[in-house]
Amino acid sequence: MRDAVIVEAVRTPLGKGKPGGAYHDVHPVDLHAHAIRSLLARVDGLDPAEIDDVIGGAVGQVGEQSGNTTRYAALAAGLPESVPGVTVDRQCGSSQQAISFAAQGVVAGAYDIVVASGVESMSRIPIGSQFTVGGKQVDVHGPTIADRYPGGLVPQGVSAELIARRWELSRAELDEFAHLSHVRAATAWREGRFAAEVAALKVTHPDGSVSTLDVDETVRPGTTLEALAGLRTPFAAERWTERFGDIDWKVTAGSSSPYNDGSAALLITTSEVAAAHGWTPRARIHTAVAVGDDPVYMLTGVIPATAKVLARSGLSIADIDAFEVNEAFAPVVLSWLKETGADPARVNVNGGAISIGHPLGASGARLATTLLGVLEQTGGRFGLQTMCEAGGTANATIYERLG
Repeated sequence: MRDAVIVEAVRTPLGKGKPGGAYHDVHPVDLHAHAIRSLLARVDGLDPAEIDDVIGGAVGQVGEQSGNTTRYAALAAGLPESVPGVTVDRQCGSSQQAISFAAQGVVAGAYDIVVASGVESMSRIPIGSQFTVGGKQVDVHGPTIADRYPGGLVPQGVSAELIARRWELSRAELDEFAHLSHVRAATAWREGRFAAEVAALKVTHPDGSVSTLDVDETVRPGTTLEALAGLRTPFAAERWTERFGDIDWKVTAGSSSPYNDGSAALLITTSEVAAAHGWTPRARIHTAVAVGDDPVYMLTGVIPATAKVLARSGLSIADIDAFEVNEAFAPVVLSWLKETGADPARVNVNGGAISIGHPLGASGARLATTLLGVLEQTGGRFGLQTMCEAGGTANATIYERLG
């Protein structure tokens, strides 16, 4: 029976996703291409013409990041014109879904060698850009959804507040979690734990100056609990209180993921193809699932996704040596911890999206790349990655370290 293994994985350091960020002058296609090009450079003996497909994730598929942006990233990376590309959108889980699609294709025999990747340039394609036409916001849900959810769906920040209320999470717990994310990420960078997974990108700016980003731009080593405690709660609004009742507003920018630019890519094949090329796989894609959940709470899908992937894999939470749970908001991970009983010391050990960043379409591939590194650094066997997504869906994937 065919399997799906990861030969190599790489990501860019993540930049601030706003004007003035390190990658603001980089076109999304070129940002994506850098990860793909860097990936291929790490795989000895690979003829790019052997790649059957490039499956890339992107959320803001509008403007410069539209028109099947993955196809153009593959061409910009120098792949032969014969190699196709396709762009998928499962919101924040887009590139994690790209990994799943690649693995499914390889196991089914439709592919032998695939690149799974993702990109998001939030400085050039601001979040929500795809929801506006001619400067006006459009209704992407339609009247039938409005009938099914008569109160309407809510912004993700409000969902995070509802989660904090349901799981009785305090403001102090959220701030402490955010602080820990920065401490862990800063420590990981200082100790060189990210060195093997990143490919720095040199940027030539319009004025001719050149800069290189070689660390994640939104990690703040000097963040303090006092500073986090002083931040306002931007999601508070009377209309939500009228609908949901009293909410003790707790979520701040500090306990939320920032806007980021970045890309990541993985090479996926079978054990047999890897052996024929003389490649030593880093990990096997053991089990992958996707689930749907309440679209109002929206971000809680990581809980049933984790339960489903464990049940399907035959593993228990205690069998997992390392977890990457996307830190879209602190309540997501803290509620997941309460429900799963996972060991917090094994979760996001090198920091998470609150510090490292969350370039939407690239985050699934970024988490996978980081998780492989954690397993190798700790000697763990199994790693579990899960991602909450807009609309109330979630992906979960278990990887088995090889070698």
